[in-house]
Amino acid sequence: MPVWRKSGFSTGNGGDGDCVEVALSSVARVRDSKNATGPQLSFPAARWRSFTQAASSSDNASRRNSPA
Repeated sequence: MPVWRKSGFSTGNGGDGDCVEVALSSVARVRDSKNATGPQLSFPAARWRSFTQAASSSDNASRRNSPA
């Protein structure tokens, strides 16, 4: 059984914010946190790591380039 994890950034609306959950193994599974029994997306774990690294890099770049 996969262990699902939700981001700490998903606390909008009193903890009921719109978010996804991810379960990692050799495959990354992604689902809507509000619909745990609903559909899931699956990605090879290496692709998921590439995606999260690119997203993190992009987020850090936008923070460096934003006015203070």
